[in-house]
Amino acid sequence: MSAPATELASGKLLLDEPAADLARVRIANPEKRGALDHEMLDALAETVRTLDARCLVITGTGNVFSAGYDIGNLEAANFEESAESLVAHPFHAALEALEAYEYPVVAALNGHAIGGGLELALTADIRFAARGVKLGMPPAKLGLIYSHTGLRKFLDVCGPAHTAEIFFVGSNMDADRAAAIGLVNHVVEADELEEAALGMAAEIAANAPLSLKGNKRILRALRDVPQRLPAELQRELVELRESCFFTEDFREGVKAFGEKRKPQWKGR
Repeated sequence: MSAPATELASGKLLLDEPAADLARVRIANPEKRGALDHEMLDALAETVRTLDARCLVITGTGNVFSAGYDIGNLEAANFEESAESLVAHPFHAALEALEAYEYPVVAALNGHAIGGGLELALTADIRFAARGVKLGMPPAKLGLIYSHTGLRKFLDVCGPAHTAEIFFVGSNMDADRAAAIGLVNHVVEADELEEAALGMAAEIAANAPLSLKGNKRILRALRDVPQRLPAELQRELVELRESCFFTEDFREGVKAFGEKRKPQWKGR
């Protein structure tokens, strides 16, 4: 019998070891639809850096994997600074920790993966999804310019044409469509998800550790090296992304989202 899960981030993350050399982190924040707040992101980054399991599984609880940022909590006062801080250091630090994890990472999407929740899933090496879950990127519906590092993940996984559709349309797609364009590797019935994902993860964890680490290092290097941006261009893209926080459209997008109405765009 495995040991009980360790609670992290006030119980909003659960860490356990369902099999030998296998670690699992579960997002357990159902009241906020798996929204990723600073406490959770800091705990995720810190925890991942301390793990040495030969395979790491990221999943959720309930019927949502993660709805991304909790934009409903943006403060009306100091809106721009609040928005910028929400999607700045903690989120990128958590994803960088997952990117840097030496062994394979498997994401098991038990429920909807939206916005930052979907980028979190794309940081994994292999993705399972329960049939019927929705995946989507809503920045175009919020007036948000997404980070170039996040967009690059989508380009790597599903190519420029599908990435353009995902970000320009902004609508959700079902798991089968996501599999067809490469966003997920496997789609299984909801009641089979845990067994399927943990089964593959356990098989990975039983393999030669030097092979796992070495092959992952080479795969990441081959993907990243040709795409390194000149420093000046990288600064330009970061400034472009940050500029959206100070626009009327982004403020309107977030307000309309909270009021469940169609936003009135002004292009400024």
